[in-house]
Amino acid sequence: MRLVRTATLLAGTFLAACSTGNKKPVETPKDQVIQTLSAHVAKGEILYGHQDDLCYGHAWKVVDWETDSLTRSDVKAVTGKYPAIMGFELGGIEMGDKASLDSVDFNLIRKAVLTHAGRGGIVTISWHPRNPLTGSDAWDVSSDQVVKSLLEGGELHDLFMNQWLPRMGDFLESLEGTPVIFRPWHENTASWFWWGAKLCTAQEYKDLFRTTWTYLVQERGLTNLIWCYSPNSGCSPDEYMGRYPGDDVIDLLGLDHYAFMGPDGAEGAAERFTVELRRSLSFLQAFGIGHNKLICLSETGLEGLPDPKWWTEVLYPAVKGYPIAYLLTWRNACDKPTHFYAPWEGFVNAPDFKAFSELEDIIFLDN
Repeated sequence: MRLVRTATLLAGTFLAACSTGNKKPVETPKDQVIQTLSAHVAKGEILYGHQDDLCYGHAWKVVDWETDSLTRSDVKAVTGKYPAIMGFELGGIEMGDKASLDSVDFNLIRKAVLTHAGRGGIVTISWHPRNPLTGSDAWDVSSDQVVKSLLEGGELHDLFMNQWLPRMGDFLESLEGTPVIFRPWHENTASWFWWGAKLCTAQEYKDLFRTTWTYLVQERGLTNLIWCYSPNSGCSPDEYMGRYPGDDVIDLLGLDHYAFMGPDGAEGAAERFTVELRRSLSFLQAFGIGHNKLICLSETGLEGLPDPKWWTEVLYPAVKGYPIAYLLTWRNACDKPTHFYAPWEGFVNAPDFKAFSELEDIIFLDN
């Protein structure tokens, strides 16, 4: 089943309430993506996504981005189809680096974005920028002054406005108008990134997000960005909305939620994952209705896939019945044998993943 390009939206409580982009004529590529997502939600369908899918996979990677046709994919090797959504990461772009924090050349990322979009897929981009105060990575939470330093009046405000954001803007502009679900400053209700809840006030976080939006949208004039707000699971409804930047800035409400193995094994991991996810999706659905926004599971997965029936007996039942536009599982690292979130050809979990891909309401990209 190929992605829906245009569609008449079906009636339903969620879509009737979440009417943003549905009643006005489609004017831009951004509007077309929102229409596409809305159409799938209206039919009870969820698009499947995978991070960095064309750039590398389990035990392989693209070596020459200029000549590679970018046809290889762990997902396609198992299912015969590409993911409908592909995620890419731009951490390091702010430093002027040649490659991302995952060692992917930014030229390859650009080519992968354009290739996937050219096949009819949808792209989402995340950003884990370095800690500008210490020079360390995004996970350096040694100071609670980092966000404040980037805002107006802060010691690093000029760096943020004159180097970091312009470099991000240059890359996004180079995508030739390709619509992108842009997801900066994510997992902000936890405190493992320097923009997390214990590292800045709610107002400072909102100001950081809105400053990013104002520069890219109003100053650079980028009209291809679909802005996603994606805190982590485990937060309360009040915590989720306590740092919400505003309806005028956000297009899509997301949530990052992973499964983790514990002493109780796969069965316990599945139960914890399902209970927390359904709790979070319930209030996210309500927020979507209240704020006229589509919702998504912006990151998810189980590292190493030790559960052979993870796809059809855990993930699918957990999301079924919720109007999420898409779910995105994380990457298959080429250099870390146990760090993967989608199976590859020959992996024990592959038959279940193929069965998942053949479910009528789970959408991949036929190509």
